[in-house]
Amino acid sequence: MFGYIRPDAPYLFKKDETLYNALYCGLCKSIGAGCGQRARTALTYDMAFMSALIHNIKCEDVNIKKARCVLHVIKRRPIASVDETTVLLGCVNTALAYYKLCDDKADGDKKGIFRHFYKKGLKRALKKHGKAVEIISTQMQRQRELENENCSVIDMACEPTAVMMKELSVYALGEYSTADTEALFYDLGKWVYLADAIDDYNKDVKRGGYNVIFNAFGCKSKADAVNQNREELTFIFDSLFADMRIRLSKINFAFNHDLTDNIILRGIPLKTRSLLKCNCGK
Repeated sequence: MFGYIRPDAPYLFKKDETLYNALYCGLCKSIGAGCGQRARTALTYDMAFMSALIHNIKCEDVNIKKARCVLHVIKRRPIASVDETTVLLGCVNTALAYYKLCDDKADGDKKGIFRHFYKKGLKRALKKHGKAVEIISTQMQRQRELENENCSVIDMACEPTAVMMKELSVYALGEYSTADTEALFYDLGKWVYLADAIDDYNKDVKRGGYNVIFNAFGCKSKADAVNQNREELTFIFDSLFADMRIRLSKINFAFNHDLTDNIILRGIPLKTRSLLKCNCGK
């Protein structure tokens, strides 16, 4: 994941803010327990959202206790306890970080050298959740192949990331997986890929890297690409939001789902508007 999935903070209830932060801290500890201390550096808030969503769909209560951690040694803070779901998500986070850096290396990005930092964590993830790691490696390889083919079809380029998210949801949810949960995770994967492509547009064009939005529209800057094709891009995102809303309404949640509703129905559209707000050459 890339850190794009965040809540609309001003509309977040205090109880949900506490839960969100506790899930984030709990995942940090879960990564350490499952994949080692180095792997903790790759954690993003995307996984805190995934933890809230998966726990709720699976009817798994989150046990929160006040504790200290390495970054907060003086004052204890609410932290979600380590459980099977958070260990799984820790393995997913570690594998995503490793293969993303492998992709950066293949693109000539200097950040790719840091992939070695997560090799031990990846080995531990393979032992605990080899199926999840296999899903990630297979779909990221498919992504690489499409990029090597210089794919210019937006829906086609998004497919591997969308399928990866769908298959990971099936693995994580088990008997709680439904057609609607699969579709929701598919939409989330597609959105993340598109958000990253728009956010990295200028950087990719400058270094001659692959970017499906550039390939589709051929504009020299992000501002030109968005402003000249705003109607088409808005349609793509609005279609995703509409399907997310429909799928979300059909999923049976065990507990209050104010937090995930805020992120999916408000946070994701808010981030999209921010990415599409182009009045300059950024």
